[in-house]
Amino acid sequence: MAKRPILVLPEPLLRKVSEPVTRVDAQVRALLVDMFETMYEAPGIGLAAIQIGVPQRVVTIDVARKDDPPAPQVFINPEIVWASDELSVYEEGCLSIPDYYEAVERPSRVRVRYMDGGGRELEVEADGLLATCLQHEIDHLDGKLFIDHLSRLKRERAIKKFSKAAKRENAE
Repeated sequence: MAKRPILVLPEPLLRKVSEPVTRVDAQVRALLVDMFETMYEAPGIGLAAIQIGVPQRVVTIDVARKDDPPAPQVFINPEIVWASDELSVYEEGCLSIPDYYEAVERPSRVRVRYMDGGGRELEVEADGLLATCLQHEIDHLDGKLFIDHLSRLKRERAIKKFSKAAKRENAE
């Protein structure tokens, strides 16, 4: 299929709440192919459809280590149904906020209900990097960015930095 451009902060579409997928059809499967191609080329470990301008509740993830074979995972209409009280901190980044990383505290384990690429309803209990990545991508589907979990000062600095960059780019 095709690599798609990734939307970058301050793009307003990144704040849009994505719509549920009603059925997994050829169009959704084609979107998944594009999302994986875009995510791998970026390179990234997770991508929400809204990041390529498609406001549907679709996420692709691959948290395999560099030396391991790819382990692509699809989450359609993902929903956190349980989160641990125990928290963990990961340094997060985002393809829509390039070259910006900050420590974010989130629940260390989550249980997520979702549909796979075949339309089957499943649940997964995740911890570690997968749990963090799922929460990060589900936030995208709800119009939230990882910077929303930072202090107001850090969040405002990031927004200001990317807004200035966008103005410079549009002026050229």
